Amino acid sequence: MALTQYQGTGRRKSSVARVWLRPGSGQIRINGREFVRYFTTPALRLQAEQPLQVLELASQFDVHANIDGGGLAGQSGALRLGIARALLAYNAELRPRLRSLGLLTRDARIKERKKYGQKGARKRFQFSKR
Repeated sequence: MALTQYQGTGRRKSSVARVWLRPGSGQIRINGREFVRYFTTPALRLQAEQPLQVLELASQFDVHANIDGGGLAGQSGALRLGIARALLAYNAELRPRLRSLGLLTRDARIKERKKYGQKGARKRFQFSKR
C-alpha cells in the first residue's frame, strides 16, 4: 500500500520550507520538533496554520516540514505558503479560495544588498560640504 502524501514548497525572505501533508489527526512537526516548541509565539503559529484553519482541514492532515534558513518570521511565512501549495496538490478546486485570501502569493520582499562606497543598502556616510 502506497502512503498518500502531498508535497509543497514555500519560500519567504531567505527561508525555504519543504512541506508534506499526510492524512492524519492534525499533528504538525517541523524539523522533527513539535509545532508549539518550534514557533513559540501565538502570532507565528497562527500565520503558519492559516491555510488549514481557513479551510477547516486542520484535523484531517498531519504536517511534516523541513525548514531551512532565515529567522522565525520568515520560516513561518514559508511554512504557510508550503502548506497552501500542498493543499493544492491534494485538491486543485481549493485554488480560488486560497487565492482570494492571498495564501498562494509568494512574498517577494528580500533583503536589499549593501552598495559599495556606502555604509549599507540605504545608509550613506555623512556628507561634508567643506
